[in-house]
Amino acid sequence: MIRTLSEVAALLVIALATSACNTPQERALGGAAIGATGGALVGQAIGGNTGATVAGAAIGGVAGAMIGAGTAPGQCRFQRVDSRGRPMVDRYGRPVTYLAPCR
Repeated sequence: MIRTLSEVAALLVIALATSACNTPQERALGGAAIGATGGALVGQAIGGNTGATVAGAAIGGVAGAMIGAGTAPGQCRFQRVDSRGRPMVDRYGRPVTYLAPCR
């Protein structure tokens, strides 16, 4: 029982540490860590030996990295507006834009 609680606590610490990741690289790394940990736990529970634990960690790590990178918020281009809400343009008449995380 104590071992299970410590494993759950370790997973929660990893999840909290990676919850603020925003770039695809950060998300992939955090997802890989969570997936490898979960995969190792499942592999050990199912197989009960070192080979199953390593295989579970590998599979979970790859799956977690793919899911993590795929769920990262993207960058969107927004048009700047002046204080009256009118779209801003540069001296050539092109819209003035900026990149920010999508909403």
